[in-house]
Formats: sequence, structure tokens, C-alpha cells
Amino acid sequence: MHALFHLLPTLGLRFKPSSSRFLSHPISFSYSLSTMSSSVALPSVSLKKVSFGGPEFLKSSNSLGFKHGIRGFGPRNLDKSRVFMSVSVGSQTAVDDALFLDYKPTCAFLFPGQGAQAVGMGKEAQKVPAAEDLYKKANDILGFDLLDVCINGPKEKLDSTVLSQVSWCGALMLIYRLQSIQMAQYAFPVLVETKEGHFNNYDAATISPAIYVTSLAAVEVLRARDGGQQIIDSVDVTCGLSLGEYTALAFAGAFSFEDGLKLVKLRGEAMQGAADAAKSAMVSVIGLDSEKVQLLCDAANEDVDESDKVQIANFLCPGNYAVSGGVKGVEAVEAKAKSFKARMTVRLAVAGAFHTSFMEPAVSRLEAALAATEIRTPRIPVISNVDAQPHADPDTIKKILARQVTSPVQWETSVKTLLNKELKKSYELGPGKVIAGIVKRINKGAAIENIDV
Repeated sequence: MHALFHLLPTLGLRFKPSSSRFLSHPISFSYSLSTMSSSVALPSVSLKKVSFGGPEFLKSSNSLGFKHGIRGFGPRNLDKSRVFMSVSVGSQTAVDDALFLDYKPTCAFLFPGQGAQAVGMGKEAQKVPAAEDLYKKANDILGFDLLDVCINGPKEKLDSTVLSQVSWCGALMLIYRLQSIQMAQYAFPVLVETKEGHFNNYDAATISPAIYVTSLAAVEVLRARDGGQQIIDSVDVTCGLSLGEYTALAFAGAFSFEDGLKLVKLRGEAMQGAADAAKSAMVSVIGLDSEKVQLLCDAANEDVDESDKVQIANFLCPGNYAVSGGVKGVEAVEAKAKSFKARMTVRLAVAGAFHTSFMEPAVSRLEAALAATEIRTPRIPVISNVDAQPHADPDTIKKILARQVTSPVQWETSVKTLLNKELKKSYELGPGKVIAGIVKRINKGAAIENIDV
């Protein structure tokens, strides 16, 4: 790659690296290696202007279903373009995965994960045609009326469970701050007490698409407001919690709205299947820093077999970390928590140990689905839950998404990194306000606005 830059002066060209900001006149580099007999040809350099933010890019890439009549979610500001570097070997094109490594964020979109759902979400979408259209497109793929489920929630899917979740959290607020309890159960497909006093499992195949579509509908609701398009155009980084990472990638044009919907549905089904295959559990540890929670996990693991070992599964925010693993390991964590000065533990009524090796059976299904899905370089940085870094290479993004279900969620590091890079403003798009609460827990002075639908 370095040799490529040395060729530029011979062509009368100058290149000024700028991976942290977008350029108004980007250059696309590509070179191919070919063999003739035993000789290797020198790389050929092609240069062209590429704009990743304009309508033509959205049309050509079918960003978020543009081909099917749905508006693209990407900024339409033609100045939001950047250097795009790729290496072509034969018919294969490899993108420099470090393209966004030195990004400098100013405005971020943050998307929620499972646990943010509530009966009535999506009502505002009915008032915005572009938002309502997303639900209609989802209906064709899912085979049922998703907006009706979101708003009216049949009891077996959303209604009684979520409504009683509110009262359940309200009771726990007397023990600890409500915000912390919401965070404790957040970002996983949860089981919550119903009005009858029993626990019912959220239908992951319904909830995952519901959160995904409702969050992207929030983008359209914002766009319809005065100044909304300007806000969308100003977004230069995005990320999402667990499931929300797929929403962030869709917003950034990495895959179409339809493909993202199919992926999150399959992901929910695959994780549920993995959870059913083993006895596992999750518990939220409140009041300890991550180092002490790790020590707590180490102590618990000394008392259980390998199959019951636990690990931190979600680094959510200071004082709130979710631990996953075998049932006996989780019980050991609960038993030892007081001796480590934890304020409390909250057993999460989830189907299994998400974001750990217990989810390994889901990986192969995800890998197959991702391999069959067209994924493009995002037009803006999308921060990964796995390593809290942005990635540009589509193949790397596929690998990261497959690994995500077995890897701890690095949400705290992601948010801290954005704030340390002097992020000016962020927006939470989707149902609920838990993301905003998490950000405020990390930094009280952070500027964040919720766009709920």
C-alpha cells in the first residue's frame, strides 16, 4: 500500500491523508495484480471522485431499501464524502479496515437494543409516511403487521409482559435508582413478570425486528421535523447497543433496510436456539467497578466446573455490569457479591447467557446469513460492540457481527471513547430513554437528546 503513495508524484498528483474527516473531493485508489506467464505486472492506479453521502450512492447501493421506494437514511450532503481506499486482486476488492481509525466525532446517532421495547411504540411513526412505510416493508418480510404489534401488542408478545415490566421496575426503584434497574435488565431479550405473576419469554423473532424498525422509523420522524434533515446530515459517527449495532450499520448504509431486518430476525432466533441448548443465566451486579466484578467472577469460577463458569457479558456503565454463564456460576456470583461490597445483584430473567461462549451454536447460522448478505463499507464510522472500534472492510464487519453474540458488549468503552474524542452532541433514536440514561451515568455533562416514537 505504501508503494502506491510513492507512485502518486510520478503521476503529478498529491495526496493528503485525512482519515478522521470527510473530504469534499475524495480520491478512490485501487490497484490490481495480474500475472502473465511468470511475470507480475506493476500495480495500476485509478483515481475517481466518490461521494458516499449523496443520492447517487444511495441509489446505486440500495442503501436501506432505496431501490424499493424507501428513502435512504444517509446524509444527502454531497460534502460528506471521503477518501475511499481499496486494493483489487483479480475480482476481489479489499477495503482498508483502518479507514475510520482516526475519526473525530462531532454528532452521533445511538440506537437501543432489546429491552427498550414498550407497548405503544411506533405511534408517532403513523404520522410520518416515510416512517410508516418502513413498517409496511417489514410486514412483507415478516408476514404479519409489525406496527400493530408494536402499538397494541398482543399479550403473548408485548402487552402484559412489558406493561408489568414497568411496575416491576417501579418496585425495584425503592431498593435502588430506577435508572440503574432499567440498565440492569437492558440490552438482552428479557423475561418479565406478567400480570398473572408468571414469567413469559419475549418472542425474539418479533422483538428484534420491532426494535430495529422502530429505531429507523425514529430517523424518519426526526427528518420530518424542522431542522431534522440538517441534524441527520451532521451525523458523523453511529453505534448501537447489541442488537442496535445492526440498526447503526443500516443507518450508515452498510446494508439495506430489508437485509438488516432479515439478519436481526435470524439473529434473535439463533440466540434463542442456543439458549435453549444449555442451562445458563445472567445476573447484573450493581455498585462495583469492572475490575471488582472481574474479581468476583474469578472467585465464583473457583467453585464451579468448567461448564458453569461465568464472565462479564456487558460492560454497560460504571456500577452496572452483567455477568453471564452457567446457572451454578451465576448462583456463586450472587452468593459472593456482598463480600465484594456490591450494592445488590439482580438476576436477569433472560433465556440464556448472551454474549458468552454459550451462544456459540448461533454463530454458524449467523455466519451463513452474513455470507449471503451484501455488506458495503459504511459511509460513516460505526463503532463495534466487540472492540469499541469502527471498521470499514465488509468482510471484517461480517466477522465482527458473527463474533458479537459470543463477545462481551463494550458499550462503556464505546461511549467513553466518543466523549474523550470530544463528541459534541448525540441522539438516541428508538423506543425508550435508557441509552440517554447510560450516557449520563458515564458523563453527567454529556449532551444527548432522545427521539422516541
